[in-house]
Amino acid sequence: MSGPEAGPLVGLYIRLSKEDESEGPSQSVQNQEALLREFVRRQGWSVLQVYVDDGWSGTNFQRPAFRRMLADIEAGRIDLVLTKDLSRLGRDYILTGHYLERYFPEHRVRYISLLDGIDTGVESAANEITPFRALLNDLYAKDISKKIKSVKRDKQRRGQFIGGKPVYGYKMHPTEKNRIVPDEGAAPTVRRIFALALAGQSCRQIAQLLNGEGVPSPAVYAGLPAARSGRCACRWSSERISEMLRNETYLGRMVQGRSVKVSYKSKKCLRQPPERWVVVPGTHPPLVDAEVFDRVGQLLAGRRHTRSRTHDFLLKGLIFCHRCGRPLGVLCRKNAAGGEVLYLVCRACQAQGQGGLCFREDAVTRAVQDQILRLCRQLVRPEELAEQARLALRQARLPAAKEELPDLAREIERLNGQLEQIYADRLSGLLAPEDSERLYRETRRRRDALARQAEALRRQGATRTEAEADRLAGRFWDELAQNRELLSALLERVELDRQGELTLFFRAGPPACPEPKEEV
Repeated sequence: MSGPEAGPLVGLYIRLSKEDESEGPSQSVQNQEALLREFVRRQGWSVLQVYVDDGWSGTNFQRPAFRRMLADIEAGRIDLVLTKDLSRLGRDYILTGHYLERYFPEHRVRYISLLDGIDTGVESAANEITPFRALLNDLYAKDISKKIKSVKRDKQRRGQFIGGKPVYGYKMHPTEKNRIVPDEGAAPTVRRIFALALAGQSCRQIAQLLNGEGVPSPAVYAGLPAARSGRCACRWSSERISEMLRNETYLGRMVQGRSVKVSYKSKKCLRQPPERWVVVPGTHPPLVDAEVFDRVGQLLAGRRHTRSRTHDFLLKGLIFCHRCGRPLGVLCRKNAAGGEVLYLVCRACQAQGQGGLCFREDAVTRAVQDQILRLCRQLVRPEELAEQARLALRQARLPAAKEELPDLAREIERLNGQLEQIYADRLSGLLAPEDSERLYRETRRRRDALARQAEALRRQGATRTEAEADRLAGRFWDELAQNRELLSALLERVELDRQGELTLFFRAGPPACPEPKEEV
């Protein structure tokens, strides 16, 4: 580490995602670097390294340049990390808070967010509300994810294929985007599989037959890498055959939405029940007829099984027995109306004959939520939160404006070129005066109308950005005590005793309680 006389060695961290590119040139890599270098020059410090992640989302912390910067920090080469604003460091409030509150202080690294006024090396009011600013950045990333998901969902409902590769037996249409057609190289194998199943052969027998004949599996046929290693890799399996025999895509129906991502921060996907799939009939030619498909489905129906049911609740994994310290579970009981009610119990105390807890889960959850909201409203004033929301959105414009304004500008430019060409054709005699006057007047009217539309979009964007900021600030309070991830970030644990008193232990910020307590 450098000495105090020489000044800190600074690492400039710059990030630009695809969403940021549409926000204008001020977010470009070059402009970010120029801004940071000028600040370092005025301070009389030295830049050790510039770390640039171009085209990486702020919710992904596995960025290559970011990982290199961490390696340099752990090697003791950097004293200070400097970014343009907090969202450049990241848009995941949990991980951003980890680096600000734990990682940087543990490695004795100072962090400065230039435009936000955050400086961990000095005491300031901006540092106190940094967690809330990080949450607003996270909410912005979440909104972008929702808008992208909405566009994809709309395409699915219209029967457009939005996946990477079509199901085995189909290929992309050679000229039409988002449409699939039968692949005559694989379609005969699909028809044969259905015929074999209709003849009474099991999925295992069909897989063994295809492997014995050397028929390429779907992964091999598509040129995909093996999902697993070993002698069974890249071979037909009974699970693959069973999945194909139940796939309605072969009936000419577009079936999508079988799985969804856990969240916008994770690449992990969860399988969805069939009732939540998006199925659009008549989008492509079928490979099997409905009668064959239904008869095969009846043969497979007896092999289905269900798993035992589990119950989920907001405080799962966060609430513990005050007596023994074990996590609390739930029991499901019917009420007088026939509905299901969950009760929190301590199975460890029950097993030891000490008597278990028995409180309604919804009542305990509401009591915890009320305590958190009361405490946070004491720490953060609503007007401060609204101001931070406006700062977080100041660099962003409405998606409609982002998409429409460049198109409008190009169309206005094209019409200006037409006006010049009409004038030139009139001077050269190619157009009669009355024709040129009529064309010129009509083209100018269209150009002026587009210019007024573009200006209205810009004004609307400024007005609606304020409304969007107020909405984000309001959502903070709505989601504060209902968001599972946020509760996990705020609370280390909640303890419930036999009298129904709650004790909340926070991860950071407020001191660990016995105060506040609340009786359920």
